[in-house]
Amino acid sequence: MTAVVNQLPIGLSIAAVLLLVALGLTVTFGQMGVINMAHGEFIMAGAYTAFLLQDLLLALPAAFLVAGLMGLALERGAIRHFYGRPLDTLLLTWGVSLVLQQLARDLFGAPNVQVPAPSWLSGGLGILPYNRLFIMALAVAGVAGIWLYLTRTRLGRRTQAVVQNRRLAATSGIDPGRVDMLTFFIGSGLAGLAGVALTLIGPVGPALGTYYIVDAFLVVVAGGLGQLRGAVLAAVGLGLLNSYAEFWSDASLAKVLVFAAVIGFLQVRPQGLVALRSRALT
Repeated sequence: MTAVVNQLPIGLSIAAVLLLVALGLTVTFGQMGVINMAHGEFIMAGAYTAFLLQDLLLALPAAFLVAGLMGLALERGAIRHFYGRPLDTLLLTWGVSLVLQQLARDLFGAPNVQVPAPSWLSGGLGILPYNRLFIMALAVAGVAGIWLYLTRTRLGRRTQAVVQNRRLAATSGIDPGRVDMLTFFIGSGLAGLAGVALTLIGPVGPALGTYYIVDAFLVVVAGGLGQLRGAVLAAVGLGLLNSYAEFWSDASLAKVLVFAAVIGFLQVRPQGLVALRSRALT
């Protein structure tokens, strides 16, 4: 029982990181149909931004901006020519991810580097260390920010209109291209925030993003494509499952168990935890 309780904060912090990564994928993959395999490298860019600045509070907005601009450049430079072709975007962004990983090795070296946590995050509250509590709070803030943006702002409502029917939105005076740019900027920026969060629980390396990108896609698919509430529930479930499975076995077997659990769940509920509402009669 003690081991189960002690693993809880680890599982919740993993869930928080997955949620931050999946929030970006929810808008770029779940809503726009773009399979962005370079999303993991935006995580890595955010983590290296924290390494360069060595200041957590300054690194958060800086990482959001750096990763967001990288995503914006990728969308404008390449992805916008491949909308409606998800497999092509997968191959394209996979190639970009390899280039970015090699660029990181050239700039920072292949060995992992460590980002020291600020002194005010030392200690903890009961079984919850302050650094993991900070990651959870960051994830909650990210969810709240995305929800407010999509439901309470004019730009968010335009984003939803483009997602539901791009042609109809264009005839209504909405510029889909500008919406796409903003969506990619926000989604990529959230990945940068996840990278900063990861510096609080482990080292930073060129392959950092590859450890989380597959799990983040599983969160989006299991939660329901484009469904914010589903992403939250799936992230918590998969984070806790991964934590406890890794504790009782090892990291490799834990990944297999999580993947198998998601496949089994999708056999029962292929639309995910939260299905997209539709007016269709069938």
